[in-house]
Amino acid sequence: MNWFTELLADPVVTEALPVAFVETMQMVGIAGLFTVLIGLPLGVLLHVASPGGLYPMPVFHRIASDIIVNITRSVPFAILMVSLIPLSRLLVGTSLGPVAASVSLSIGTIPFFARLVETSLREVHSGKIDAAMVMGSTNMQIVNKVLLRESMPGLAAALTTTLITLVGYSAMSGLIGGGGLGYIAYNYGFQRFNTPVMIVTIVIIVLLVQVIQVLGDRVSKTLDHR
Repeated sequence: MNWFTELLADPVVTEALPVAFVETMQMVGIAGLFTVLIGLPLGVLLHVASPGGLYPMPVFHRIASDIIVNITRSVPFAILMVSLIPLSRLLVGTSLGPVAASVSLSIGTIPFFARLVETSLREVHSGKIDAAMVMGSTNMQIVNKVLLRESMPGLAAALTTTLITLVGYSAMSGLIGGGGLGYIAYNYGFQRFNTPVMIVTIVIIVLLVQVIQVLGDRVSKTLDHR
């Protein structure tokens, strides 16, 4: 137990680690909020405007899907994160800290979440959409009362996957001054050869991911009335 006593006496664990955890939650929270606010409508538009959708728009769908979503998703996040440093500085006035890192986190996960939303909406049975059309529902009513309502379990699972992805991305942002648990693991654990700090940080990240997954699964099962 000597190593455990020394670990608890380490100021990195007692002082820096709690702050880093809050910074990670801040990054995930801010980026998660903007991802839902932008990615959900974008995913709905991708589905509605697709060939065979409620309001097919081939040109818009090709631009939004093939250019915006696919290209952004194909860029490795480490490269995207570095390339967006000037944009972060322009929007928030700095390129350091969790708020600045949230810019690249949001841009990196919005297309990812939008694609998951589109996939969830695509799984809604076409018979329910046809029935709503026969009853005279408008496209907006079909989206709100049929597509979104019927796909709620899938959307909850999509959000869970996105939040877990954000946790991993937030750890990477620590390498460029974003703070958080990734910063602690790299600067205090890796560079200073402090293996206990590295292990503790990894355990916290794993536990955080597990909590998000368990909560997400429970919400998804609660919303699934099939």
